[in-house]
Amino acid sequence: MSDPGGARVAVYIDFDNIVISRYDQLNGRGQFQRDKARGFDDADKPADPSIAEKFQHATVDIGAVIDFASSYGTLVLTRAYADWSAPVNAAYRGQLVSRAVDLVQLFPTTRNAKNGADIRLAVDAVEDMFRLPDLTHIVIVAGDSDYIALAQRCRRLGRYVVGVGVAGSTSKALAAACDELVTYDALPGITQQAESGDAASARPSRRGKRPAAAATDETDDLHAGDPQELATRLLDRALRLVREKDDADWLQSSTVKSQMKRMDPSFSEKALGYRSFSDFVKSRDAIAELDESNPWMVRLNRQ
Repeated sequence: MSDPGGARVAVYIDFDNIVISRYDQLNGRGQFQRDKARGFDDADKPADPSIAEKFQHATVDIGAVIDFASSYGTLVLTRAYADWSAPVNAAYRGQLVSRAVDLVQLFPTTRNAKNGADIRLAVDAVEDMFRLPDLTHIVIVAGDSDYIALAQRCRRLGRYVVGVGVAGSTSKALAAACDELVTYDALPGITQQAESGDAASARPSRRGKRPAAAATDETDDLHAGDPQELATRLLDRALRLVREKDDADWLQSSTVKSQMKRMDPSFSEKALGYRSFSDFVKSRDAIAELDESNPWMVRLNRQ
């Protein structure tokens, strides 16, 4: 990956779209609606444990989405659109606020709980492009075909458009309207989850089903916990992101460090007790290998 240099990125998240799509992907098409999951609150005494388990299984790692967006350049603004009074969305507020995401409140305007996120998001994106002419990249986190016109408009205005959607719920026409489209499942750090019985039965049988995955720390916030462990996870995800962009094993250590700083501006190898970034990498030899050439290069450990 070439150094993004002056690249400036704006991220727009249709939060309902990504949460509902992920839930339906793993639990069966239309299951979010059938489970009346929008109003489900795990804190309620009568809460259905089976639905709570489905939510746990389908938790969205928003940190992975934001980290991926940061691989294109400096994040200038990040907005998430939803009805934040709904328990299903409110559960994510702490994670989003810790990543400096601007939460845009949208109240349902119809009986089927449609909140008009696509219109508000599109209006804000176009306004931001005129207000901030130095924006170079627009990341749209949604797979809805309603965003085709927005993607086309962004490209006409000279921006590089990246779409992020959930596999099986992303419009092919939207993919064609973007410069690049990636699925949530393919983002670095996302653990492949097995579909539930309902979801699996709704699809044609396939050989080599993905194994069920236990809950992992990847859905946890990368900005809370033991500093040394967090730094290790930050390095691992940064290496995966940069390798994905470069399509190369060996990466310039300066590029990897820059990516880590974009993901977590508070990162400092000196604060962790290391004299230099190379010393920090050497201490993580279980996940990273360092080549002390000029420039210094680093790659994910193959062991």
